[in-house]
Amino acid sequence: MYELFFRLLFQRMDPEKAHHLAFRWIRLAARVPVLRTFVAAVLAPRYKVLRTEAFGLRMHGPFGLAAGFDKNAVAIDGMSMLGFDHVEIGTVTGEPQPGNPRKRLFRLVADRALINRMGFNNDGSLAVAARLATREPVFRTVVGVNIGKTKVVPEAEAVADYVKSAERLAPYADYLVVNVSSPNTPGLRDLQATEALRPLLTAVREAADRTVANRRVPLLVKIAPDLADEDVDAVADLAVELGLDGIIATNTTIAREGLGLASAPSLVKETGGLSGAPLKARSLEVLRRLYARVGDRITLVGVGGVETAEDAWQRILAGATLVQGYSAFVYEGPFWCRAIHKGLAARLRTSPYATLADAVGADVRKSA
Repeated sequence: MYELFFRLLFQRMDPEKAHHLAFRWIRLAARVPVLRTFVAAVLAPRYKVLRTEAFGLRMHGPFGLAAGFDKNAVAIDGMSMLGFDHVEIGTVTGEPQPGNPRKRLFRLVADRALINRMGFNNDGSLAVAARLATREPVFRTVVGVNIGKTKVVPEAEAVADYVKSAERLAPYADYLVVNVSSPNTPGLRDLQATEALRPLLTAVREAADRTVANRRVPLLVKIAPDLADEDVDAVADLAVELGLDGIIATNTTIAREGLGLASAPSLVKETGGLSGAPLKARSLEVLRRLYARVGDRITLVGVGGVETAEDAWQRILAGATLVQGYSAFVYEGPFWCRAIHKGLAARLRTSPYATLADAVGADVRKSA
């Protein structure tokens, strides 16, 4: 039914306009008590076997919404209503910015993918912090806050820009993510080099600790799939050295060659980050490599090309405690989380593992 709805309505609309329309409907539904309760009962059934703990946080399950959908923390309850076990907002920058000129979001329907060059369009860390401070949660949801660099800030001042956002947002974050892997902010990916990443992560850690005295805010870093294998290893080693709580693997890719893309060349050549099904293999490969390197010392979050329960299950077996999705939501619609949870619960019950935690990294351990 949703597939027909998508083809007749959303596919005919500009992707960004369609996003805002769907976003508005979700927000409106979440504001109506009886309606949101009904929707959550249908779309977000809970499975005890999927209960998950990560960075000391308890969640209904392992499947969450990746950053990029709710940039400004305006639909957290709406996304929880649809079944996401955690919601990562952002990317939020130190200062508000409009992002890149439109058109900046493209659907590659034949590839079940998206290309975006949004450019961190958001209200800025001050406004988002104020919104989170006054939020009255309807659903118990873990909220991650993803922070990035303001475009006009020079690379030499990037640390101070991230610190500003961390100081403002850490008090309201269940976990904090340093995003150094979007391809849509010039120079941002240069911060993934360990010589630049070490002082950045150290400063953000200190800022979070300084701002939030009564608890330790978990800190993660999000990396690109385009890193060379030796650079993935270097980031993994740095994360262990600094005592990071997690790594999110992976962001979007700038690659086009070798992905077997079937969409029109005019779409494929659009600049920006590619997400969705074509990213599946490389994202899983990076995740396996990270787990082989860090084991259980750091929590890994698998994202990139996750469409089905089987995809999510493969991420868990490869080392992910948490799994995130975004692009497939465009193509699968509101019943997506329900299908993921149902499928994961079924796979766990027929597996040799008593809990999801037992399954984390099992395939990598077998092949070691």
